[in-house]
Amino acid sequence: MNQHIALLTSSVGSAAPLGATVVRTDNAAGISCWNFAVFAPDATALTLCLFQPDTEELLAELTFTARTGEIWHLQISGIEPGTLYAFKADGPCNAETGLVFDGERVLLDPYVKQLNRSLSFNERLYRTKSHYMLAKGVLHSAEFDWQGTVKPGIAREKTVIYEAHVKGMTMLHPEVPEELRGTYLGLCHPAVIKHLQQLGITTLQLLPVAAFMSEPRLNKLQLSNYWGYNPVSFFAPEPRYQLNDAVTEFKTLVRSYHQAGIEVILDVVFNHTAEAGEDGPLLSFRGLANKHYYLFESHADITDFSHNCNYTGCGNTLNVANPVVQKLVLDALRYWLTEMQVDGFRFDLATTLAREHKRFTPYAAFFQIIAQDPVLSSAKLIAEPWDVGPMGYQLGQFPPHWSELNDKCRDTFRAFWRADKGVLPEFTTRLLGSRDIFQKHHKPACCSVNYLTYHDGFTLHDLVSYKDKHNWLNGEENRDGHGHNLSCNHGVEGPSKDPTVLTNRYLHKRNLVATLMLSQGMIHWLGGDELSHTQRGNNNAYCQDNDISWLDWHLDSDEEDFLNFVRQMLTFRRTYGCFQQLSLLDDSYQLHGDKHQINWYLPDGSEKQQHDWHDPERFSCVFQISNKANKNSVLFVFNASDQLLNLHLPERAWQQLFDTSVNKGMLQKQAIPLQQYQQNAHSISVWR
Repeated sequence: MNQHIALLTSSVGSAAPLGATVVRTDNAAGISCWNFAVFAPDATALTLCLFQPDTEELLAELTFTARTGEIWHLQISGIEPGTLYAFKADGPCNAETGLVFDGERVLLDPYVKQLNRSLSFNERLYRTKSHYMLAKGVLHSAEFDWQGTVKPGIAREKTVIYEAHVKGMTMLHPEVPEELRGTYLGLCHPAVIKHLQQLGITTLQLLPVAAFMSEPRLNKLQLSNYWGYNPVSFFAPEPRYQLNDAVTEFKTLVRSYHQAGIEVILDVVFNHTAEAGEDGPLLSFRGLANKHYYLFESHADITDFSHNCNYTGCGNTLNVANPVVQKLVLDALRYWLTEMQVDGFRFDLATTLAREHKRFTPYAAFFQIIAQDPVLSSAKLIAEPWDVGPMGYQLGQFPPHWSELNDKCRDTFRAFWRADKGVLPEFTTRLLGSRDIFQKHHKPACCSVNYLTYHDGFTLHDLVSYKDKHNWLNGEENRDGHGHNLSCNHGVEGPSKDPTVLTNRYLHKRNLVATLMLSQGMIHWLGGDELSHTQRGNNNAYCQDNDISWLDWHLDSDEEDFLNFVRQMLTFRRTYGCFQQLSLLDDSYQLHGDKHQINWYLPDGSEKQQHDWHDPERFSCVFQISNKANKNSVLFVFNASDQLLNLHLPERAWQQLFDTSVNKGMLQKQAIPLQQYQQNAHSISVWR
């Protein structure tokens, strides 16, 4: 390899595309010509550093001599496959002007597509400016056989998302070979895919898989950023989850799921980076173009480059309104959609992406570009519609072709099944698509992503087992994590063997699950909830890379019964079209397909009146959805009170489909024809 360095030849190259791009491969040995283009407008000098693949020994430093506008560019011939690379950028260093160049530090290419290893912050190596602190980009171009697979193209209203962590999903899975556990290849093992197919999942949502770095603070606590919300690259898949080759193995994962008819969407973090605030490390963006990539505080319209805006709570905020940063984000999205063939994205703290002049606008250029882009506009787009900056909560303000995480739906479902007073009117609003937020005539109900639990918060089993959070192992004296959980422990904090406590907890879970699956909107399911996974009361397990977060696949009889109930409810949702696309007579958003009508009743069978909605002591509701075309109807009874409900059904030959308080909620093998029924406390029944 060292002998070959003498054969390297350089030329001016091209300013586009940005990043490292193979121009041609010269012979059977794979010797290639690569073009490098880097945005670094304030740098006075830029250097390409090449390294040995196995040892990271420095092979050569080549100076960029060409520049077009703000882009430095260089073309190098004679590069062997697998050669590693990084950059050095020199220039002025004055934090008050936003320029923090350090010509001795190596920096990652913002467009790097593959890293040779995971990146872990090492204070000693960073302090001494050793290039071994930083992972390197890999110069390797390989074909991949997609075997003719195509994207499943699941309609939004039919989407059921399963949120999973690449590592946590398989670390304890008994059918996944040990060498594959915790990897991309482990996640696409047939046993895992079969589990999701049997559940009825349409879409797999992965916690961040773009390369990330744990915060130095966590390293000192001997913890790590397990979730991955601290990116160092927006293109390169995280090497922690690879066996040998992260790019090829991630593509294999996507291909396997597409062959099974399941979509893959990614949780992406374009709101901040691992470079943190003013005292954070120079890893890539800060060292190349700090004042352009990030947002800074301002006073009297004068930018204070010495203080980063912290709308993310992570020390810095990407300036997506800057055309160069906007291009970086959009290029990354297109890369994952085309080269990696994923189906869409869930955008972390998405309000940040639409801040122009630091204010959120629903007409942001970011939204407009996506809407007219033929690749991006066809993807599933899901927003976490808030950040921690001023006016950061923007639920319902994203464009109609976006879906949004509806935390009001989560909180209301939880409050109703705790029998909180005065919740019923909002509960029914959330159940039927939150049309107060996603207005009829203008948006479909699938703009609302309905969920009970998410990765940040209690698991479903912990929601019915703990009153308070127990985050002591996170090293912050239990100060971290949300305190408003709307949870209920049924009389015992944590694990219990009391049969009554267990019965009440599983009934509570069945009610929540049934409510979610009967609701109007896109469905989000936290992976592991169907297995009754517990995090032992930790509602912020972002730094727990251990069996607190890893799913346990060994189930007892109660857990097996609950798993079967979840499967049943997903099947039930698919069976009845009114759960997927409820189109009411007074909603002109959709003028094709079936139209439905809803009638509301009191338990005695009489029609509900306006004043009945304002009774704070009412904890039950009865309603009927009728298909106007075929006259078929489904009747729903929700009873969150601790009293039996003497139910008189409207005059029709109703047959019960299931009751969450009877037979562990399983479907009746023979439908029960009744017109009078005693609905148990804390339960749901559904009739046809």
